[in-house]
Amino acid sequence: MTFETRDDSIEGAESQQDGGPTRVIAIANQKGGVGKTTTVVNLAAALAGRDKSVVIVDLDPQANATTGIGVDFRSLDNTIYEVLIQDCPIEDTIVATSIRNLYCVPAKLDLAGAEVELVSMLARETRLREALKSIRDDYDFIVIDCPPSLGLLTINGLVAADELVVPIQCEYFALEGLGALIRNVELIKRSVNPTLEITGFCLTMYDARTKLATQVVEDVRTHFGDQVFRAMVPRSVRLSEAPSFGQPIEVYAPMSRGAIAYRDLAKEVIENDSNRSG
Repeated sequence: MTFETRDDSIEGAESQQDGGPTRVIAIANQKGGVGKTTTVVNLAAALAGRDKSVVIVDLDPQANATTGIGVDFRSLDNTIYEVLIQDCPIEDTIVATSIRNLYCVPAKLDLAGAEVELVSMLARETRLREALKSIRDDYDFIVIDCPPSLGLLTINGLVAADELVVPIQCEYFALEGLGALIRNVELIKRSVNPTLEITGFCLTMYDARTKLATQVVEDVRTHFGDQVFRAMVPRSVRLSEAPSFGQPIEVYAPMSRGAIAYRDLAKEVIENDSNRSG
């Protein structure tokens, strides 16, 4: 698996698709600090490394997924904020990254005000879903980074998605608050997005040296069974360093344990679709 600096245009993304339907995956957990954005960036990059065309949609006002793949939102006129609030066509916001097959719909700090602005708008929960319709056939994967809350931005992400991946940190109170997220998923399925399914729970920040991490893994696997991915993301200095260089771990430290874990996760995500199709 190699990562190359891209020299083709954004319009070339369609030719990279393998012909299957686009999978729209939201990555969400209302708890902060669970490795959510780390999972978005590195899962997307690992999928791109498997010759899948991938676009990250950054719905988090912190814009960490945007900067984590080397995109400077300060130089951009149009971002996801303009898509949600000003009806800017989403294809006008897509930025090519330095990684072949990987693109981004960036966020900027203005997105923090979108929660309030969306409240008074018509069809406020479905604005992202409507915006994505024009690009759904152009990529293999659309990966949505939801903010660490259950507000309107996260709801937009869940309404737009077909699948949900939930990162769970291997620390005390790992399962805290997940009940509210799962209830929201069920509510969204019943009311506006019947296709939404939880693809899996991803264990992050795993430290095999601690009894606590081992116990959390056992608890999560007991609670969620086969919905828990086999791949576990280790606690890693390299994973923590990579965003400061604007690089996913596959570029920053491709032989590290973190890079291997996210490659394994990408493989499972792809296999999950094959299993469902079969």
